Amino acid sequence: MNDPHDHSSPKTEKNPASPPRPEQVEDASSAALSEALRSSFVIVKVIMIILIVVFFASGFFTVSSQERAIILRFGRPLGAGEQRLLGPGAHWKFPYPIDEAVKIPFSEFQTVRSTTGWYATTPEMEASNSEPPAGSTLNPASDGYTLTSDGNIIHVRATLRYRINRPLSYALDFVNASNLVQNALNNGLFHASARFTVDQALTSDKLRFKEKVTERVQQLVDQQGLGITVEQVEINTIAPRYVNPAFESVLSADVERRQSNEVAQAYSSRILSMAEGEASALINQGESDRTRIVEGVSAEANYFTNQLPYYRSNPQLFANRLRTEALHRVLTNSTVEKVFLPASQDGKARELRLLLSREPQKPSTKQQ
Repeated sequence: MNDPHDHSSPKTEKNPASPPRPEQVEDASSAALSEALRSSFVIVKVIMIILIVVFFASGFFTVSSQERAIILRFGRPLGAGEQRLLGPGAHWKFPYPIDEAVKIPFSEFQTVRSTTGWYATTPEMEASNSEPPAGSTLNPASDGYTLTSDGNIIHVRATLRYRINRPLSYALDFVNASNLVQNALNNGLFHASARFTVDQALTSDKLRFKEKVTERVQQLVDQQGLGITVEQVEINTIAPRYVNPAFESVLSADVERRQSNEVAQAYSSRILSMAEGEASALINQGESDRTRIVEGVSAEANYFTNQLPYYRSNPQLFANRLRTEALHRVLTNSTVEKVFLPASQDGKARELRLLLSREPQKPSTKQQ
């Protein structure tokens, strides 16, 4: 037992103490891994919670005062009747692809523009005035046109403004109702053009042409039940560009004709007014003279009628009285010397002697 070369006991004591070192390393790695996994799961949970919150929060939407909305769940509208229509305010739906919110402009104007009847151009080219020059003929492959009732060709386009009065019909009964409105507008242009001559459509009856287009569009809208109200239609009609100079010459001649006609009408009105004024003046003057003469004759007739009894009672006395009154009027108004020679009683003529170039009488004191 005391042999110094005997090392079995110490070796046996050292070997059991060496294995604990690997176990400590493995425990630390496992703990770090477990901690990392726990942290990862926490982060994943937080991310999932955030995604869920975002997912459901994305279902909120708002509808303005000029809009109405419909919720489609897997393509089918929710609710029944008018309850399917959502008014202004905040609303919630399941996010896409479960639900889909379709907003419908309700009170604001919607605008469509015709796609037929106009020559080949673009709004940019029209705005910049860079349209290509007109060719010698019309190209049916690129230029649109309509035929008039007298067999002529015109270019016509229209802009339609409308309101949606039945949102459910507008949004649910048709895949794209605005396309149907546009087709109705195109149909209205052809329909109206076939009922007007080229002169009526371009110059003399443009207002009635516009009314005919509007009437046709409203008729098609009502037949198809689009759920809209036509508010305004703007029409623009021109002659084919390759014959535009001839049409401008005709329009210029027509303008000159109208101006000449207006000048003639004004001159005629002025002459007629003057003639009517002169005629009225002459008639009034004649009426005044007639009234004056009639009144004078009537007064004289009344006077002679009143004097007739006096004449019948004593003609000689009546004649002397009238003579005396006449002489009185004549002598009273006369400014020269007056000489009166009454008839003599014996019937003999009297001699009248006048002193000529006599001296003027001197005024008396009283006259001075």
